[in-house]
Amino acid sequence: MGSGVAMHFLNRGLSRGAMSVVVPVSAVTGVALSVLCGVLVLGDRPGAVAWVGIAVTVPALWLVSGGGTGPGHAVTDGLLASAGVAVQYLALGQAGPDSGLWPVAAGRVAAVLLLLPAAVRHAERLRLPPRRSAEALLIGAGAALGLILYLLAAQRQLLSVAVVLASLYPALPVILGLALLRERVGRGQAVGLIGAAAATVLLTLG
Repeated sequence: MGSGVAMHFLNRGLSRGAMSVVVPVSAVTGVALSVLCGVLVLGDRPGAVAWVGIAVTVPALWLVSGGGTGPGHAVTDGLLASAGVAVQYLALGQAGPDSGLWPVAAGRVAAVLLLLPAAVRHAERLRLPPRRSAEALLIGAGAALGLILYLLAAQRQLLSVAVVLASLYPALPVILGLALLRERVGRGQAVGLIGAAAATVLLTLG
């Protein structure tokens, strides 16, 4: 269900043209909530090096995503999306190795059921041409693969570390834009990318 909440509010914020606010707010707050719950509730005890990596991740994500100020509704959407992200990460982190991929499948079903009423209300907008439908299916498959990989990672290391590593995803579109589209990045994004790389190394070593 956390996945459905995250998708709903993240997409609502994006549809309002507030990507530069919603993405960094949801990413940074999702990391903070998940790490706090992992440490305070689940008893995670990251090492000193991992804590440095976690501390570096928060500003790095904000810079990479081009975070800044924006309208109140955008910040609200980002915070609500981050709550869904945290619930999703924490729930998957509790699944044992014997559960297989059923936790991811159950989460996908719960997300569909949660979003179904809104989909029915906007059924006319969902009539996509074949190419768009194929792209939507590909995106959904990619999201499911990401959750499967996160589930496997959470079963092999501290939840707080797996969450932070998984939350570094905003850096990937920026890197792809640089490599494939020859996009330019600002000074803040460049610093954020360096911080994200450093955080990844620290968390891996920690």
